[in-house]
Amino acid sequence: MSKQNKKLIVVGDRILISPESGKERTKVGLYLPQTVVDKESAQEGTVIATGPGIPLSPPKDLSEEPWKSSHDNQKIQYLPMEAKVGDHVIFLRKSAIEIKFEGKTYLIVPYNAILVILRDVEESNVSSDL
Repeated sequence: MSKQNKKLIVVGDRILISPESGKERTKVGLYLPQTVVDKESAQEGTVIATGPGIPLSPPKDLSEEPWKSSHDNQKIQYLPMEAKVGDHVIFLRKSAIEIKFEGKTYLIVPYNAILVILRDVEESNVSSDL
């Protein structure tokens, strides 16, 4: 297979994030050692891709016998995720898995490790939320 024809496909309830570089300096300009930067519990980044979401089991028909599988030919349904491509997120660093693809570093993060999503909203859609 040619490397040029490959792309990353995120599965399940996982999110592909382009991480921001860690804080290498304090506010007063002191350089932090890498061990301190690595021990931060939260990290920020931009969502590059998301999986389809959390898979849902097919609804059961109470008139059928439970061992019969009549839903085999149905398409799998997913509970969609709140995070979208382009969102800025803060997530738990210890839950992330680092990968390198085509010379770039990415993090794969499970949906439940996302703490906060920062998204640009249109002026007309602004609500009383923070």
